[in-house]
Amino acid sequence: MAIIKVRQVIGISKTSFDDAIRQIIEEEAVKKGKNVTGLKILDQTVSVTDGQIKEYKVNAHIAYKWEER
Repeated sequence: MAIIKVRQVIGISKTSFDDAIRQIIEEEAVKKGKNVTGLKILDQTVSVTDGQIKEYKVNAHIAYKWEER
C-alpha cells in the first residue's frame, strides 16, 4: 500500500506562474529528494509596484509518495 503525503507550499517567480510552479516541483523533487506525484494549484497572485508585475506567486498542494527512511 502506498502512502501519499500532501504539503501546502508557495512558489515565487519574477518571470511567470509557470516558473513559480516549476520552482515548487524542483524544490520538492530535486533538492529534497521526494517522489512527487502531483500538484494542485490553490491560488495564483501577483505583486505589483508602479503598475508593473514584480512577482508571480502560486499557492499549491504538492503530493508525493511517502517513503520511510
